Amino acid sequence: MLVVRYDAHIVFLEFLEDTMSNIQIRAASIDDAETILYFIRELAIYEKAEDEVLATVDSIKESMFGEHSGVYGLICELDGKAIGFSVYFYNYSTWLAKPGLYLEDLYVSPEFRGKGAGIALLKRLAQIALAKGCGRFEWSCLDWNTPSREFYEALGAKPQNEWIGYRMSGKTLEDFAQK
Repeated sequence: MLVVRYDAHIVFLEFLEDTMSNIQIRAASIDDAETILYFIRELAIYEKAEDEVLATVDSIKESMFGEHSGVYGLICELDGKAIGFSVYFYNYSTWLAKPGLYLEDLYVSPEFRGKGAGIALLKRLAQIALAKGCGRFEWSCLDWNTPSREFYEALGAKPQNEWIGYRMSGKTLEDFAQK
């Protein structure tokens, strides 16, 4: 297992082979829809937004595994038990003229953190990005989520502070589209 410790902004990495070898990352399948929804709800609880989850098992099956889906998932297992997941899709960089991999969500259940699951998911995503010729691997993190931000930065990821995300959804999106 790869353990990342934060101590006065110094990162110590320890490789503990026994636990890491029991972590498996595999592509999500339609049979994982219920598990994915479980992790989405856990993540929403962590982000204090449980009431905002509208996803259902059926909507996950259709949106992630339907015929025209461009969304992909990974399941992280420890000793055969699902302990985390990630959902990603491809975007495009006009400046690089290359695709990019965008990580929509990554979540590991709290009782399994610190065992290398998050690193294993990120590494697999980085490998997928390189295999697909992506010029970037990007994601967003809530500004108040200091443990995750420190974790990502310890791995070498750089915050994109010059960018501000914008979103239209719900009635705003519908109204705007019809104007």
